[in-house]
Amino acid sequence: MIRGKGGDGDPRLEEAKGLALAIGLEVVEGVIIPVREPKAGTLFGEGQIQNIATACTLGEAELVVVDGALTAIQQRNLEEKLKRKVIDRTGLILEIFGERARTAEGRLQVELAHLDYQAGRLVRSWTHLERQRGGFGFLGGPGETQIESDRRMIRDRMARLRRELEQVRRTRGLHRSRRGKAPWPVVALVGYTNAGKSTLFNRLTGADVMAEDLLFATLDPTMRAIRLPGVEKAILSDTVGFISDLPTQLVAAFRATLEEVTAADVIVHVRDIANPDTSAQKAQVLQVLADLGLIDAEEDHVRRVPMVEVWNKWDLLDPDQMADLDEERARRKDEKIVTLSALTGHNCDELLSVLGHMLTAEAQSYSFLLPAGDGQRIARLHAHGEVVSDEEAGEGEQGPQRRLTVRLTPREFGRYSRL
Repeated sequence: MIRGKGGDGDPRLEEAKGLALAIGLEVVEGVIIPVREPKAGTLFGEGQIQNIATACTLGEAELVVVDGALTAIQQRNLEEKLKRKVIDRTGLILEIFGERARTAEGRLQVELAHLDYQAGRLVRSWTHLERQRGGFGFLGGPGETQIESDRRMIRDRMARLRRELEQVRRTRGLHRSRRGKAPWPVVALVGYTNAGKSTLFNRLTGADVMAEDLLFATLDPTMRAIRLPGVEKAILSDTVGFISDLPTQLVAAFRATLEEVTAADVIVHVRDIANPDTSAQKAQVLQVLADLGLIDAEEDHVRRVPMVEVWNKWDLLDPDQMADLDEERARRKDEKIVTLSALTGHNCDELLSVLGHMLTAEAQSYSFLLPAGDGQRIARLHAHGEVVSDEEAGEGEQGPQRRLTVRLTPREFGRYSRL
């Protein structure tokens, strides 16, 4: 594993190693190589290339990963000099996405992004990974190279994929429209990759979504119904993890996976608070949310969609770190912050309570006088609102009556009024 272009030091190197591990590669060595003046043909200088070759020989490495962007010429020249396969950050992330995508839409997006990347290269790429895993998805076996060697075929295939994706998006849009008419509030989990979103999702919903200590464990949007205090039903959405320097091909191709976030009533920003690079990861997530128009790009505290920040993996901190973070949370008292451990379940109840309060913040108290025997409407008020009082109210035309004082959101009051 070779870190190419300067950067943030160790945290970035560890992330690069994590990307390699996520695709099943064995990392024999990871080093940071400063590049003061990038070489147009090879990126690295001759001495640096020789050092890389020596390290590969000593470690018996078959593959070199450059954690940065390589041009087609740089990739080809490095392969010739190192006598080994070379891929860059974009190629590695595309490999991960190709292996993890499960839905039809996800696979279409991966193939489109891959072809877009390949269009300017037209080389025998990734056959080393195909041999390791026996081939996967759309790439076929090691001998299938026609789609990589014919630009016209690539363009035609990309056009067909875009048409298929547009149809899938229209279908999902109809589904979202139906959910909007239901109408159940949507809570979207967002965060840097490997922050623990899927583990939290499983904890809150009892689902069995893939949740491993791997980068990009989740790619396809996953939704489940949950119940919150004062809210009978809400939709919890788990989304793809964000990452720095996401390849431009994937920014466009995976835009649809973030559409659920733009339709959310509340955003839950899950942070790996035990990660030494957590502040930089937070900045990256906020930038993506700003690009989506969900927060103000100039002032990250200006939210266009209500947001709660979850400091996950609290159980991994030592007492001194906890004390420092408690002080930070006290300074940011105007923001909603919940500390928890999705793995152990610590403090998850507080998060549910906070979400319930946020979704019912606009609720008002209403008084209802109902026949005591009208169990259906009484049960509905208990299920969809916060019942402040429920008491006998004497005799009415239809017999004994009950008076209920209930806090309802404008949405729920409108639904009840239409009954």
